[in-house]
Amino acid sequence: MTPSEKIGEFSATFNGDVLTEALRHACARSLLDTYAVGVAGKQEPASLRARAYLKSLGASHDATLWGITGRATTEGAAFYNGVSAHVLDYDDVTSPLRGHPSVVLWPALIALAEAEGSHMGRLHAAYVVGFEVMCKLAKAIAVESYAKGWHATASIGIIGAAAACAHLLTLNAEQTAHAIGIAVAQAAGTRANFGSDAKSFQAGHTNASAIRAVRLAQQGFTSSADAMDAQQGYAALYGQGQDLMQALQTLGKLPLELMSSGIEVKKYPLCYATHRALDGLLDLRQEHSLVLADVDHVEIETSPGALVPLIHHRPTTGLQAKFSLEYAVAASLLDGKIGLATFTDQSVQRHEIQAFLPRVHGQSAPGDSLFPRWTIVRIHTTDGNCIERKIDVLRGSATLPLTDDDLIVKATDCYGWAGLHADAAAQLHAASSPQSTITDFLSILQ
Repeated sequence: MTPSEKIGEFSATFNGDVLTEALRHACARSLLDTYAVGVAGKQEPASLRARAYLKSLGASHDATLWGITGRATTEGAAFYNGVSAHVLDYDDVTSPLRGHPSVVLWPALIALAEAEGSHMGRLHAAYVVGFEVMCKLAKAIAVESYAKGWHATASIGIIGAAAACAHLLTLNAEQTAHAIGIAVAQAAGTRANFGSDAKSFQAGHTNASAIRAVRLAQQGFTSSADAMDAQQGYAALYGQGQDLMQALQTLGKLPLELMSSGIEVKKYPLCYATHRALDGLLDLRQEHSLVLADVDHVEIETSPGALVPLIHHRPTTGLQAKFSLEYAVAASLLDGKIGLATFTDQSVQRHEIQAFLPRVHGQSAPGDSLFPRWTIVRIHTTDGNCIERKIDVLRGSATLPLTDDDLIVKATDCYGWAGLHADAAAQLHAASSPQSTITDFLSILQ
């Protein structure tokens, strides 16, 4: 059995009855978070450009565009909703992937479910399948793949997304294996695009590509059974030729990855690599009644490799600032908070912010191991003092998750940013239950 065939067997035979209440609750939380962030991103330039692109393809009414009245083809809706849900960089992450799982699962699954009339219970099972496959592969190749420059959210996420969509459509094991090979044919995404529209494109492309893969396989389209592991296959190209079958042997074994690896919900709408530093900075600012004028310079020290995604050191746009440690530090000290309004171009271009950027110095510790993750914040004040804090556990992480109430507060803020009614978050949380239909869910914000 090849890795493609192993994934096909798992997806085709996974029994959603094994999902506990805790697993279904985790699915509902991730859907609420992803959908809310997607709605909040609807007016971003990348989202507007994606909608204009869909319009140029002609009218279609197959699937919903989140938070607006427009509709598109199933693939088109999955593409647009993936762009919109990723452009703010506010969507959830999981540590093994070094990326964002839900944004390359829910847009495709929701669009397909709308076409199929699926219940949320089936959606939950499909999401778990995709998350499981994604994390197993990530544990095998994500570190090396990310170091090569691949955007793991897209390049690894597409395999999980195809497995999830295949489960939703009840493809058999052989069809699913072909869908995995077709997904490999479309796997892409580079970290060089961070800070541009193309990063969110990569998430949208992943969703649309997953749907294309399963629809083609459903029609009998074939791929090589060796697409994942041959000398010219996925493991060699995206990793270092690792034995993927070894990683996939535990597919579906308890505890499932959604519980063991978990989901980390973002408190701040920018790259997750900044979040430990932000937790520490905002706490110290409040405890010591600091303002930016009190600070001479800031040093940030982190675990090995933690600063790799932060490629913009002198950002001038909101998108660039989402991948800038320097901006995150300066804005948190000046404003005392980090929110959606922090990442307008005007906010980034403030004189006091730009002047402080060179005073922020980040350094990762030597070594290859990503875990355990930690950050040390050192604030050097203008009176010669140094205030220091080490942050090990991150708020919103799998070990210190946001409460349901905190998540609804975040979602409500997202809807407010999008100009939508404030009680939608609680309604959507209820509509994420297994008994609801996809129509029930989508009707709330349309």
